[in-house]
Amino acid sequence: MYLLYVDDAGSIPNRNEKHFVLAGIAVFERQVYHLDVLMNDLAASILPEEPRHLEFHANEMQSGRNRWRRLGSREVRRSYLCDALKTSESLKGQWALFGIVVEKAAMQDEDVMEYCFEQLCSRFDRFLGRMHRRSNTQRGIIIMDESTKETRLQALALNFRTHGHRWGKLRNLVDVPFFVDSKATRLVQYADMVAYALWRAYEHQDHQFLDLIKLRFDRIGEVIHGLHVVSLSDPDLGRIVSP
Repeated sequence: MYLLYVDDAGSIPNRNEKHFVLAGIAVFERQVYHLDVLMNDLAASILPEEPRHLEFHANEMQSGRNRWRRLGSREVRRSYLCDALKTSESLKGQWALFGIVVEKAAMQDEDVMEYCFEQLCSRFDRFLGRMHRRSNTQRGIIIMDESTKETRLQALALNFRTHGHRWGKLRNLVDVPFFVDSKATRLVQYADMVAYALWRAYEHQDHQFLDLIKLRFDRIGEVIHGLHVVSLSDPDLGRIVSP
């Protein structure tokens, strides 16, 4: 079983922001424990007295809000964010990142959240399908931060599985998405950091975080399947492979 943990970055209705991102990390079930341990160890090195209460929330780390307010300068907090993103480097076995980046002005006539979710589901499903063709049959579940629109996305996923999406049907997902409090799972926190890394790169041309993980998006050789970008200035940017 593979679990795709998902979170978003940016705000669709906020006119002061150009981009919206939906992204996450897909890990094999046994890898969940290992990434959780790695992130907890990092939290303990930062806040030894209460590591479990330290949430890796990228925007709060960047801006120094909540518990991160007293945990060093902006440069120090950014270094913690880099360290948190690098925890995945110790994972053994197959895993992958996925990300959908939309410049909102390029999709004024389409539901941005629905489009991103459809893209993410399709690409995760195809990732599992390729594994099946290599005689490693796995099923998948999507786990999302509960701050997303739960009922709407569950209905969308059910419709994709039953009636199909614009590129076919979802064949490898076992259920509709599950929604959890990000405070309760380090993996959703990691997904938050992936989404933020993409958002910072496209919204602010700040590539420090994305540079650490850019080679981990689902790919076959030079063909990137796990990252899809819709841009007004360059409509083909990121459309490296058709869905």
